[in-house]
Amino acid sequence: MVQQGYIVEQMISAKSIAARIEDLAREIEVEYAGTDKLVVVGLLRGSFVFIADLVRELNLPVEVDFLEASSYGNEMESSREVRILKDIRGEIQGRDVLVVEDIVDTGHTLTHVVGLLNQRKPTRLKTIALLNKKTRREVAIEADWVGFEIPDEFVVGYGIDYAQRNRNLPFIGKVVMDKS
Repeated sequence: MVQQGYIVEQMISAKSIAARIEDLAREIEVEYAGTDKLVVVGLLRGSFVFIADLVRELNLPVEVDFLEASSYGNEMESSREVRILKDIRGEIQGRDVLVVEDIVDTGHTLTHVVGLLNQRKPTRLKTIALLNKKTRREVAIEADWVGFEIPDEFVVGYGIDYAQRNRNLPFIGKVVMDKS
């Protein structure tokens, strides 16, 4: 797929993503069996497609909330400065919480968000990321569940953007700058 100044090459198909989400949902159900309600917190904007598909697969009572954090803006590199643009609305003290992230890259955003939410004293707080780039990690954090390990490539699709484009792609693709 050719865009303005770059090409998107498919890395992970929509079918592979759907199958992996089914598996992840079963694992999460085991972890949270018996919970009265799981608060699923999606990190906007990149996780919105993932969270929608994930919660539809969960056979648990769920409440969905969103938190918007940013460390990228319209750039391909993280600024490492995490800003909270929108906080969750609901109370999480004494509740089971699952934070849903699109991609763990440097780890700064997830570290910041986990620290912020843990201050609110949830009973349990776990994390899930669709994509993980271990080679880029700058802080010591790992998601409790990971959909796919990926190499150090800039990716788009399935909710993830580059300068607010390509979120609507049904697959994960890597961005290749067009040299022509």
